[in-house]
Amino acid sequence: MLKWVVAGVLLLLLASMVALVGYEIKTSRFQARQLYAYSSKLTYTLQTGSAGDKVIYPDAGPYDTRLGYALLPALLRRSTKSGMAITHQAVLSPSLLEYAARGYFIPYQEKAQAGLTITDAKGDSIYQFSYPRRVYASFEAVPPLIVNALLFIENRELLNNEKPFMNPAIDWVRFTKASMHEAARKVGVESSTIGGSTLATQMEKYRHSPDGVTTDTGEKLRQMISASVRTYQGGTETMPARQNLVLSYVNSVPLSGAPGYGEVHGLGDGLWVWFAAEFEKLNELLRLPNPTGDSLLAQGQALRQVLSLMIAQRRPSYYLGPKGHAELNALTGSYLRLLASNGYISPELRDAGLGWEVTFRDFRANPVVVPQETKKGVLMVRTHLSGLLGKPLYDLDRLDLTASTTLQHDLQEQITNYLNRLADPEFAASVGVVGKNMLAADHTKEVLYSFTLLERTANGNLVRVQTDNTDQPFNINEGSKLELGSTAKLRVLVTYLEVIGEIHDRYAKQAPAALRAALAEPQDNLSRWVLEYLLQSKDKSLKATLYAALDRRYSAGPGEAFFTGGGVHRFNNFRNEDNGRIPTVRESFAKSINLPFVRMMRDIVRYTISQQVPNSVQLLQTNTDPRRREYIARFADREAKVYMLRFWHKYKGKSADERFKLFLAGLRPHPARLASVHRFLYPDTDSISFSKYLREQLPNEKLTHKKISELYHQYGPEAYNLADQGYIARVHPLELWLLQYMLQHPDTDWPQLINASENERQEVYAWLLRTRYKNARDSRIRTILELDAFEDIQKRWKRLGYSFNHLVPSLATALGSSGDRPESLAELMGILLNNGVRQRTLRLQTLHFAANTPYEAMLAMQPNQGEQVLKPDIAAVVCEALTEVVDEGSARRLQGGFNTADGQPLLIGGKTGTGDNRSVTSSARGRRLTSRAINRTATFVFFIGDKHFGSLTAYVPGREAASFHFTSSLPVQVLRGMAPLISPFLDVHNPSALPDTLVSEPSGKEIAAVASGK
Repeated sequence: MLKWVVAGVLLLLLASMVALVGYEIKTSRFQARQLYAYSSKLTYTLQTGSAGDKVIYPDAGPYDTRLGYALLPALLRRSTKSGMAITHQAVLSPSLLEYAARGYFIPYQEKAQAGLTITDAKGDSIYQFSYPRRVYASFEAVPPLIVNALLFIENRELLNNEKPFMNPAIDWVRFTKASMHEAARKVGVESSTIGGSTLATQMEKYRHSPDGVTTDTGEKLRQMISASVRTYQGGTETMPARQNLVLSYVNSVPLSGAPGYGEVHGLGDGLWVWFAAEFEKLNELLRLPNPTGDSLLAQGQALRQVLSLMIAQRRPSYYLGPKGHAELNALTGSYLRLLASNGYISPELRDAGLGWEVTFRDFRANPVVVPQETKKGVLMVRTHLSGLLGKPLYDLDRLDLTASTTLQHDLQEQITNYLNRLADPEFAASVGVVGKNMLAADHTKEVLYSFTLLERTANGNLVRVQTDNTDQPFNINEGSKLELGSTAKLRVLVTYLEVIGEIHDRYAKQAPAALRAALAEPQDNLSRWVLEYLLQSKDKSLKATLYAALDRRYSAGPGEAFFTGGGVHRFNNFRNEDNGRIPTVRESFAKSINLPFVRMMRDIVRYTISQQVPNSVQLLQTNTDPRRREYIARFADREAKVYMLRFWHKYKGKSADERFKLFLAGLRPHPARLASVHRFLYPDTDSISFSKYLREQLPNEKLTHKKISELYHQYGPEAYNLADQGYIARVHPLELWLLQYMLQHPDTDWPQLINASENERQEVYAWLLRTRYKNARDSRIRTILELDAFEDIQKRWKRLGYSFNHLVPSLATALGSSGDRPESLAELMGILLNNGVRQRTLRLQTLHFAANTPYEAMLAMQPNQGEQVLKPDIAAVVCEALTEVVDEGSARRLQGGFNTADGQPLLIGGKTGTGDNRSVTSSARGRRLTSRAINRTATFVFFIGDKHFGSLTAYVPGREAASFHFTSSLPVQVLRGMAPLISPFLDVHNPSALPDTLVSEPSGKEIAAVASGK
C-alpha cells in the first residue's frame, strides 16, 4: 500500500513539475523575475582615468568590429602613442565583469545608427556620418505592414499582449523541433534542418558572434542566454523590449554588400541600394489605409520589395546576387499568397504585389551615389584620423567616434568662400590681384589657392584653418612637393645663422692669441669671418655676432659660373638692377636677391665640407693624397648606378630577342661595332651563325668570308675588357654588361643586378685613376664632397620641419630646386615664432569612443614641452629679418594690412617665393635648348602678431602654367584681402581666446577697401 502512495506522490510531483514547466514556457513569469534581478546588477559607470582591467571588450562580431568596440584596445594604444591620454573610461561592475568574462555579450542599449562625428574648436558639428543612413526612429515609425510581415515570417507571437513577461529569445516549439531534428541527424536519420533562431538570437548572432555565424551548439546557447539577459534588463514586462527588437532588426538586418556602396544593413538602406526605392516615399505608401488604383499598385510593389529583403536575409549574398533573383522573386510571391490566406493582407494588396516582379538596381547604369566629403578641413581631419588609428576612411566613418578638432569652422568657411570668389574676374580685380606681376583678367579661374593658419599655444601649434579652392582630395598644403622658389632662402638664412652660431660657440671664449692662431690655419669663409669678428669686436655675444652676420655682404653679380651638382651652372637675379651690387645678407633676404644666396649656400657647403673632411684643402690640392682613391670610387659607384638604373628601366620586362633588337636600334651600324657586341653577348656562337647575323644587320655591306672570319676572331670573348668593349661599340660599357647578365640570369631583379655589378662599376671608371688630367679627378671629388655636405644640410633642415629625405646636391637648392611643402614652411615659421622650440602640430583635441556604452573612452591631447631645435637668439634675429620683408622688401604691399580692434598695426613678417617649374634640356655647354612648363607657384609664409602664422600658395598645374607670369606678390595681395575675415580672430591681448561668434562676413566692398589699403 505504501508503495502505491509513494508512487502516487511522485507522480503528483512530476505532474506538478510538468505543469510548472508548461506554465513557465507559456508565461515566462519566473525567469522574468530572476533575469531582471540578475541583469539589474550588470551595470557600468564612467569614471576618471583609465579603466585598467575593469573593462572587457567584445570579440570580433561584425557590429562590434564595425563600430570599433572590438578594436578599442588597439585604437586606444595607437591614440596614446600619439600623445593622447585617457581622461575618462567606462568601468564595469563586478557582476558585469564576471558575466562578460564567461563570454556572454554585454547587455546595453545598442545604437541603431553610429558613425564618425567631427566637431570644430567651438564644439559645432562639421561632419557627421551616420550608418546605416536610413533608419526608423521609433517602433511607431515602422509601418504596420512591415511589422506584420516580419512577425508572420519570423515569430507571430512576438508582440502578443497576452504574454507580458514573454522571453523573445526562445521559441520553445521551434527550439524543440530544431533540437529533435538535429538529434535525429546526428544518429544517422535523414532529417531536414530546422532553424531554432528567433529574432533576438538572430540579432545576437549577426551583431556579436564571430563573423556573424553560429558555429556550434555552444555558440547558439551563448546567443540565447545573452538575448534573454538583454531582454529583461529593462524590467520584467518585455513588451517595450520586444517592440525595440522589431525596430532594431529592421534597422540592422545584414543585406550583403553592393558595388560602390559596401556593406548594406537595415531595410532602409537595403531598399535604396538594391531597388533604388526612396525610403520616405515607400513608408508613406505602406501607411496608406485603403489604397485603390495606382496607389494600391504602388503599395503592392513597395510591400514586395520589403518582403524580398526579409526573405533575402537568410542567404543575402545568394538572393541579392544575380543568380538568386529568380528564386527570390518566386519565394516573395509565395509569401504574398500566405500573408493573404492568413489574413495579414487583403486579397487586393496580394494581387497588387503579385502584379510586380522586383527590379534590382542596375549598378552600371544607375550606380549608388555616396556623397563624398570635399571640404578640405574635414578631409584633412579624417585623413589624419585615418593615419592615427590605422583605419581606411571607409572603416573610419563607421566607427562610433566623436573627434573634436582645432579648426575654426566658421572662419574656414568664410576663407574658402573668399578663395572661390577669386575666380570671378570682377571680384579678383576688386581685391587687387589683377595687374602686373599678378593675374590677367581672363586667367583668374585657373589659379588654385591653398591657405593654412595656425595658432601657437603652450601645448602645440593648433591648425585653425586649412583650405583651398579645389574640389579635389589632393592637398597642396600637405600632399605636394613643389618648387616654392625663394621661400628656400628662409631655410638657407636659418642654416647660415646656425653655422655662424656654431663657429661662435667654438671660439667665443678663446683668447685673442688662440683666435689668431686659428686664423693662420686654412679656414672656410664663414669660420674666417667669425674669427676676424671676434678679434675686432667689443661685443662678442652671440646676438651681436648674428646681427653682424646679417650685415655681411655678398656679390649679386651673375657673371660667375658655379661648379655644382656635377656640372657648371649660372644663376640670375629676378631684377637686373641688382646685378653688380654687393648687398648685405639682410637686404638680400628682404628683397629676395638670388646671387647672394647662391654664394651664401656655397659658403655653407664649404664650411660643412671642412667639418666633415679634415684638411679638405690638401685632399683637392695633393694628387697623391690616398683619400682621393676612395672618393673616386664613390663617384664611380654613384654615377654607374645612375646609368644602370636607366638601362634597367629600358630593358626590364622584355624578352632576350626584344632586348637585343632594342639595343641594336640605338647602335650605329658598323662591322666592328656589331661584331664586338655580338661576340661579347653571345660568346659561344659559331662562325656560321655570326656570319648570318652580320649579313642581316649589314645587307648593303660587301662582307667577304675572310673579313667576317677576321671579325669573328678579332673580337673574341677574351680580346678586350669591358671598358674597351664599350669604347669599340660606342655605348656605355655597363649597358653591354647588363644585357649580358640578363641573358645569363633572365629572372634577375634590380637588387641582384646591383650586387652582381660591384666590380664592373669600378672597372669602367678605372680610367679616372690613370688619366694625367688631375682636374678630371678633382671635379669628381668635389661632386662627392658636395653630395656629403648636402646630406648634412638636409639633416639640419629635417630637424626644422623639412618634409623630404633628400636635397638636390646643388647650389640651386638655395633658390628652391629641392622642392618644399607649404605645411613644412609653416612649421618652420612656428619654430621661429616660438623661440626655436619645435612644437607638434595639432589638428585633434579629443577623441570620444563609444559614448553611452560599456566601452566608452574619452581621450585628450596631453601637455607637451616641445623640443628646442634652434637657439632662441637665432630665432629672434630671423623673425626680425622676416619683418623687414614686409616693411621694405618683397612683401611690402602687406604693410598696415592687419590691425588690432583699436587700430594698432600688428607685427607681420614673412618670406615670399615664386616657382617657375620647367623641364629644361640643355646643350653640353649649358645652353638651354627646350623648356616646357610643369607648374607655377607663388608662396607667402608668414606670421601675424606673436601667436598666428601660416602659408598661402597660388598654384597653376600643367602646361597651362606657361601662360602665367604672376610672382609672389599674388599671395601677398590675396592675404591682404583676407584681413577683414582674419582680424576678428587675432585678439592681441589673448590671441588663443577666439570669439564665440564670428562677426558678419565682410562685403566685397569692405574686402576690396582693405586690400587696396584704404
